[in-house]
Amino acid sequence: MKIRTSSDWRDALPFDTPLRAEDAVPGEPTRCATCGPGSELREREDLWVVKHRHPNNPAGFVRFYCLEHRPVVAPRPEPAPAKAPRARRAPSTSSSTRVAAPTIPERPAVFCPDCFVEVPATGVCGMCGQRVS
Repeated sequence: MKIRTSSDWRDALPFDTPLRAEDAVPGEPTRCATCGPGSELREREDLWVVKHRHPNNPAGFVRFYCLEHRPVVAPRPEPAPAKAPRARRAPSTSSSTRVAAPTIPERPAVFCPDCFVEVPATGVCGMCGQRVS
């Protein structure tokens, strides 16, 4: 299954960064994701929004949290500095030469005389079943 993305307010949120919900997405009162569906509705001024990474969806997913359950996001480790690219060796001028791989001739296209479709390498037409050589 391929997940299709659409453009909406969640695209503007940075990953793993708690933001005030009223600033990120104003709207109606909602619940904290950790408190659960049985909790009371909270105003957006009392909530935090966090966009989490998802292993199968590159757009991630967004959750609302109250101040008590707001996740503390550890900073991502800095990537190691990239090594300098290795210099390429100049082509050697020695007597060794490369031998080109033999080319395989391509099979000419064969068409069924009744259906006018290309016949696969088996020689049997996929439409009518006639053997074509």
